[in-house]
Amino acid sequence: MTLQPVRAAVAGDNGRPFRMASLELEAPRPEEVLVRLVACGICHTDVGMTAGCAAPTVFGHEGAGIVEQVGANVSRLAPGDPVVLSFDSCGNCSACRAGMPAACDHFMAANFSCARLDGSNALSDGVNGHFFGQSSFATYALASTRNAIRVDRDLPLDVLAPLGCGLQTGAGTVVHSLSIGEDKSLVITGAGAVGLGALMAAKRVGARPLIVVEPVEERRELALALGADYALTPENALEGGIAERLADGASFLIDTAGDSAVFQAIPDWLTDDGQVAYLTGAEGGGLKPSQSGRSVIQGDADPQQFIPQMIEWYRAGEFPVDRLVTRYAFEDIDRAYADAAASRVIKAVLVMG
Repeated sequence: MTLQPVRAAVAGDNGRPFRMASLELEAPRPEEVLVRLVACGICHTDVGMTAGCAAPTVFGHEGAGIVEQVGANVSRLAPGDPVVLSFDSCGNCSACRAGMPAACDHFMAANFSCARLDGSNALSDGVNGHFFGQSSFATYALASTRNAIRVDRDLPLDVLAPLGCGLQTGAGTVVHSLSIGEDKSLVITGAGAVGLGALMAAKRVGARPLIVVEPVEERRELALALGADYALTPENALEGGIAERLADGASFLIDTAGDSAVFQAIPDWLTDDGQVAYLTGAEGGGLKPSQSGRSVIQGDADPQQFIPQMIEWYRAGEFPVDRLVTRYAFEDIDRAYADAAASRVIKAVLVMG
């Protein structure tokens, strides 16, 4: 078996800086592809997982790059194809067969176990890989035919990389999870990549008015530039700012902040039959019986279908993800991580070369 030399940023010292390591990666199995990474976004899921990680692990799950080698059973991808990488799924359960991979029976194992579903690992030196079916804080990664999405060659991969998770989650929640339509009011808490992804999608589908709740002034200004009708501080929102602008409450609310004070206020910000999507893994309580809320994973999206749709919006100037991106050299990952963790940038993107 031919091994691929890989330069990887290895976590696993309980939140201390990454160490750059020279490793080897197995050749792709029949359903896998070897991807030379061009760029990878940093998501807050990466930040959270790295902080408490004690075992040597390569994270990164918003990768984009060029297919270098394909497994024996791969037919829809070929060497030289540019791809965006997203979350993985088993491909065989009833949800996957129904075109709902975000509801895969094996979602947690496929994305968070840092191993293949059979428990094996392709990286050398006892380092764990396969995070979200990719581990893209590296110069090369193995992905599957399910989570590698071919894109056009003229597109900038460092801009498209964040589509694989954060922006897909925000935009997919608008389009799929809540099915928000024209002239429906929406409140979004948090103007990070996920919240702004939701905002851009809501603007595109004609939802209005759009209210963003965000503590950082620069992010509020960007939200207004991207289509928000109002951008409020949390203090203003909690002190009646939502009611001043939506006398009957919002039809929908997307929470990307996970703030406990906001949780308590959400029922009063909604119409009597309003709906809430929680994108932080936590859920607020106290909703009225006629209101509904649930946690959403990956915007209930199928990446093979939804990432090309977001790219069409981007080409049309309706999804300007490039305005969210701050680029860093791969070797500067510690600074990029610190900036992402401190919310100094909206979407840090590592550029591999």
